[in-house]
Amino acid sequence: MDEAFDYPLMAQALIMGQREKVHELTQQALAAGIEPKTIIFKGLIPGMDVVGEKFRRNEYYVPQVLLSARAMYAGLDILKPLLTQTGVTQYLGTVVIGTAQGDLHDIGKNLVAMMMEGAGFKVHNLGRDVAPEKFVEAAKEKDAQIVGISALMTTTMPAMPRTIQALEAAGLREKVKVMVGGAPVNQAFCDEIRADGYARDSTAAVEKAKALMVKA
Repeated sequence: MDEAFDYPLMAQALIMGQREKVHELTQQALAAGIEPKTIIFKGLIPGMDVVGEKFRRNEYYVPQVLLSARAMYAGLDILKPLLTQTGVTQYLGTVVIGTAQGDLHDIGKNLVAMMMEGAGFKVHNLGRDVAPEKFVEAAKEKDAQIVGISALMTTTMPAMPRTIQALEAAGLREKVKVMVGGAPVNQAFCDEIRADGYARDSTAAVEKAKALMVKA
């Protein structure tokens, strides 16, 4: 029954931002007896991978990304309660994610949040312009294992080490892995500020987060 379902059609509908089509195909897949986790990994996530790549190559812009995001949630909103009810999967971990203080860009960060959620993480998206204290507060409140910080401008990158320092001051640094990303960020900067992981895109971010949870 799994082989008979058209996963590429679902992925394409998501890429095109066809919310109702994704909703309909998700219901069809469930009716065919396919597990929610399989639908996510074979239908929704491959579609978001393409959207992320198109965004990086400037083939997609904010409106298209938002349409695709809404389409993905048309499927995820059906599947997430079923994952919880059936115990098909446990959360891989809890992630607090936000854009660094002073930075108002959030499309890339939102893609990372969506991909992580689709991959099985419990994600708390703090939004844009997040002060170090807010990251600390959320990490405590949500008992997070990972804190993700994004910066799209070189002028806001210094907020990343300040956030790490705030986590240290709060006594959380040993409990929380810090991931950083964004256009001006690279592995050298990650190493310099003593973050635990760097990812250049949403797909790499999911893999890095999984690897960090294994090490935790």
